[in-house]
Amino acid sequence: MNNKLHSVSEWMKENDIQFSFITSSENVFYLSGFFSDPHERLLGLAVFQDAEPFLVCPAMEKEDAKQAGWKHEIIGYSDIENPWEKVHQAVKKRAAHISRAAIEKEHMNVERYEAITQLFSGAQFVSAEDKLRKLRMVKDEQELEIIREACALADYAIEVGCSEIAEGKTELDVLAAIEFALKKKGVNEMSFSTMVLTGANGASPHGTPGMTQMKKGDLVLFDLGVVWKGYCSDITRTVAFGDINDKQKEIYDTVLKAQLAAVEASRPGMTAADLDLTARNIIREAGYGEYFPHRLGHGLGISVHEYPSLTETNPLQLEKGMVFTIEPGIYVPGVAGVRIEDDLAVTENGVEVLTKFPKELQII
Repeated sequence: MNNKLHSVSEWMKENDIQFSFITSSENVFYLSGFFSDPHERLLGLAVFQDAEPFLVCPAMEKEDAKQAGWKHEIIGYSDIENPWEKVHQAVKKRAAHISRAAIEKEHMNVERYEAITQLFSGAQFVSAEDKLRKLRMVKDEQELEIIREACALADYAIEVGCSEIAEGKTELDVLAAIEFALKKKGVNEMSFSTMVLTGANGASPHGTPGMTQMKKGDLVLFDLGVVWKGYCSDITRTVAFGDINDKQKEIYDTVLKAQLAAVEASRPGMTAADLDLTARNIIREAGYGEYFPHRLGHGLGISVHEYPSLTETNPLQLEKGMVFTIEPGIYVPGVAGVRIEDDLAVTENGVEVLTKFPKELQII
């Protein structure tokens, strides 16, 4: 049993939980090394206090699970079989009585919840999310090395995007060039829908790229990330296409000052709340507080948005191994949007900045 599974088993012993059933693709991958998107089919990882864990998946994916390195039992099922009965039988072999079971309550839908509660009637079902979040929040060295590689690919993507900016090209033209270049590097999937936003479109924090053409005097905002070996990166850079006006420059300089201050303040023991306020107060003092509508950042790992959430109300202290984003922004409707985002890993005494593309204003 690997260390991550062992941690779950120990938590179960401490909390008198006889059976945990993990069903999200991300957490199954985290604990088993096997990633699957089974669509509507059931995927699950069963963990016990002392008995051998087992994986349940579509039969057509059994060999994939073995290739991923899963050494324990794999229960496969066909499209005409009921996987829940197989789960029930496998659990009964390992645990004579289930009085408390843990599931991912935020992930499991009502239909599946009804199915599992009928199989184990009388059992109390508790949430596994909090334990899994805490485990995933602190990365080991192997995870960190993969995230470094993902971040290097994100840096490359920004470089490609900047090189593609030209008069008359659309946001989607540049986006397509970025993703094509990444495909040639072996990237199968982006962390989220790539954003390339120009001019006033950048004032929408979650804008949708379209047919707007690049023109001189506009800021161009890139927000993107890749999934690499199961882990995500996430970077934002805002660049100038030709000379920009004084207002645009003021907005950019304010965001950069806030971002650099938050990166500098990041270290073990710093709270998420104080880190958020480090950047937020700079933006407020510059008169743009109402134009910074989102949190400072978020955890990063198998999912592009993980714990911790860096908000001004979160008292959580940073600790070594945490990976998160620092991404303040100012979005003035009809004028411009600027966001600057890095991925950071907490070290013994400070942080390692994992994304390296320059943050000083780039004029294309």
